[in-house]
Amino acid sequence: MDKRDELKSMIIGNIVLIQLQATVVGFLAAIISTVMGWVPQGQFNLRHALVLCSSSVSTASVASLALGIVMIIVIVISHRCKINPDNIATPLAASLGDLTTLSILAGIGGLLFQTIDNYTWLPIAITTFFLTLIPVWIIFARRNKYVSDVLIHGWSPVISAMFISSTGGLILDFALQKFLGLAVFQPVMNGVGGNLVAVQASRLSTALHQQGKPGDYCDNDDYSSATSCSNPYTVFCSKKSDSSTTRVLLLMSIPGHLIFILLIWQFTMDHIHLSYSFVTLYLVAALIQIGILLYIAQWMVAFVWRQGQDPDNICIPYLTAIGDLLGTGLLTCVFLVLSY
Repeated sequence: MDKRDELKSMIIGNIVLIQLQATVVGFLAAIISTVMGWVPQGQFNLRHALVLCSSSVSTASVASLALGIVMIIVIVISHRCKINPDNIATPLAASLGDLTTLSILAGIGGLLFQTIDNYTWLPIAITTFFLTLIPVWIIFARRNKYVSDVLIHGWSPVISAMFISSTGGLILDFALQKFLGLAVFQPVMNGVGGNLVAVQASRLSTALHQQGKPGDYCDNDDYSSATSCSNPYTVFCSKKSDSSTTRVLLLMSIPGHLIFILLIWQFTMDHIHLSYSFVTLYLVAALIQIGILLYIAQWMVAFVWRQGQDPDNICIPYLTAIGDLLGTGLLTCVFLVLSY
């Protein structure tokens, strides 16, 4: 990153790759959402499907471009200021991701839905435009040495994460039919867990990259426990630096969740009633979610590294998706227990 030409090539390559992945995954997500809505209802609305597809693809592309540029700026500035970007860029991306994507999706989707009767061709043109760019992105990505490998091996984590998150969406759809108040707490539960585990996975991956290339094994570093599948006691209670970080991240979740619960209560006093039982069960569910995620991150980063692959490209999509699934499931369990 200290060489201007190399930094420029790295930035362009990553932006191109992100645009390619965003377009493909956005298109697949729209198809899956259409099928999931079509099967139970038994009816297919072509106009709604066109609006959904064009909104999904354009939102994924625009949001990824905006977030990608923000992440690049943050990482470059952190590097020049000699600050570890793992502690800044990763949680910033995870927190801004949902907010930015939902905002853009609501805006584009609302606009297209209002104009679909008069401009039926518009969603078709938007979808076609982004899909025709896919071969262009592939050509540029193949010629870039920094992303050519990810172009081949980086698809399964992103697509698998989409399917895992979709399963969490099915649970959320079921839960919202019974517990309307759950929707307010679900982004907090999933957001905090995803943020913390992304930081840990990124730190572990960076520590291993400092030892060598993917596939190398080194047991002389303070992060050596990251190269083996440790038992839970070693992950959370040892004297290693990564174990200390794990404990800090786990304990950070408690005041973090309490602050967000208080904010939610202040803004929704007329709709949400908090009790000591709910707060206690909520915190227990949050600790279970984050504890499981941090443990999975430990052995997943190690496993991917031993396979000779880059954990940065594989682990974080899986972990954040698993966090969504666990968070939604555990939060639904809290509301079910309280209802009984």
